[in-house]
Amino acid sequence: MMGQRKGLLADLPSNGYIVTLIAFLFLSSYSFFQVVASIHEYQNESFIRRSNSFFFHGSSEGLYASKLESENDKPPSEDKPLNGKSFIRFESITFRRTKQSAEQKNEMQQRTGLVEAIIIEVGDREKIGGSYLNSHAICCTPELAKNGSCKVGEVIIHQNPDDPDWPKRIQTFFEGKNEEASMVLQNIEIKSTGMYYLYFMFCDPELMGTVISGRTVWRNPYGYLPGKMAPLMTFSGFMSLAYLVLGLAWFLRFGQYWRDIIQLHYHITAVIGLGMCEMALWYFEYANFNSTGNRPMGITIWAVTFTAVKKTVSRLLLLVVSMGYGVVRPTLGGITSKVLLLGVSYFVASEALELVEHLGNINDFSGKARLFLVLPVALLDACFILWIFSSLSKTLEKLQVRRSMAKLELYRKFTNALAVSVLLSVAWIGYELYFNARDPLSELWRRAWIIPAFWTLLAYVLLVVICVLWAPSHNPTGYAYSEETGDDLDEEAISLTGSGVKVAGDLGTMLERKERKVPTAADHHVFGLGEDIEEDKRE
Repeated sequence: MMGQRKGLLADLPSNGYIVTLIAFLFLSSYSFFQVVASIHEYQNESFIRRSNSFFFHGSSEGLYASKLESENDKPPSEDKPLNGKSFIRFESITFRRTKQSAEQKNEMQQRTGLVEAIIIEVGDREKIGGSYLNSHAICCTPELAKNGSCKVGEVIIHQNPDDPDWPKRIQTFFEGKNEEASMVLQNIEIKSTGMYYLYFMFCDPELMGTVISGRTVWRNPYGYLPGKMAPLMTFSGFMSLAYLVLGLAWFLRFGQYWRDIIQLHYHITAVIGLGMCEMALWYFEYANFNSTGNRPMGITIWAVTFTAVKKTVSRLLLLVVSMGYGVVRPTLGGITSKVLLLGVSYFVASEALELVEHLGNINDFSGKARLFLVLPVALLDACFILWIFSSLSKTLEKLQVRRSMAKLELYRKFTNALAVSVLLSVAWIGYELYFNARDPLSELWRRAWIIPAFWTLLAYVLLVVICVLWAPSHNPTGYAYSEETGDDLDEEAISLTGSGVKVAGDLGTMLERKERKVPTAADHHVFGLGEDIEEDKRE
């Protein structure tokens, strides 16, 4: 059943009232377990009372205008929608009123109840209701009908002078004492690009308790993918190609200097591989969605999981690089468990948020409920940032003391790149808040795709920077770990608040490490981060 939102003001100016009404309906969209799709299913959904009317929000999507008619156009059918056409199709829509309501009607009377399906473009939202008549009423009353501007029992709609057919009104009547009324199967063609809202409405209080079943199909000229998501399919394809190019360049370099590979190179390779799989899965997810109208559950779950894994591993890579892993320290030692704990926590929180955003609709949650999913991810991101910059500070300080100029220059470049990315992230978060605040009804839906695309692109750029700075080479001693002083063997635990706490290593462990032999490349483990990782010693 549809969730209801509380706390709305009852008395508002006419224009503000209509805007608030649309926003209210927009927020009370779908149930949590419904998969987002362009085929919207209704299963005995209830109507919500507002003013002197009853509403059910059928759906809202960005739709592009139909393409020009051509000889290849085919007549509409359930299995083969119109090619190049943009439309909303009503399929098997049935309204069921209560038995008490039906028994109160005259069996000989043809029309004993009216339910209206109304399609509006968000720019025409003020054309619904009595705002032009200085009234807050949504349904026509006998007083308002006196001037002939509306009919009693119908929703007040002010037609667009440029297009008298819009906003679109489709009426379905109950007959006699029948408890059910069905809509006629039909397509409503979309001739103008915009964000469209579908409402099912009735004005008769005796129909209270009526429920709706059936489905509507929303289609753009290119397929079922919603308008605001369509650019993401192209973007995912572009990023798949970008990761493929980066992967080929990295693997060629990796194979060329495989004898000089250090442990860090394996982690970079893992992140590149995860990125390639993630973008490919998202592309196929969008392509399947576009062709069928429903999100493919299996592909979506895999894509979401790869996204959470890649985000987690990418942050861990930034963290261990900042700690100087493979450059000023051979292992993470005693802090390995803390690093892994932070990584696992971030994966769980990120996976939960991604699943809800892609397998359900985030509008199902009130602000407080959504906070339980967004807040943990934000806090863990903050922990990563604090820990990363704290570790970078200590690594730079250690390199300055040793006068390791090549490594110092390397880390300065990395620090600058990371600082720029953080500044861009903060600025973009501000832009997101501004964008969402000024667009509560998704009027700017054609630009919404750049919000998630930015974060994907930023992560890719940071990965490219790391690949360039830590690329395999003939002479890896410029950045590879070497036992220059005994300080390298100290293990330090850096708290998540950013303060550094040094923990002295066990003397026996230190002596044992000094006696270790130089390992071969085959002895390395791809995902090892603990004390079992042996360092490459460079001359």
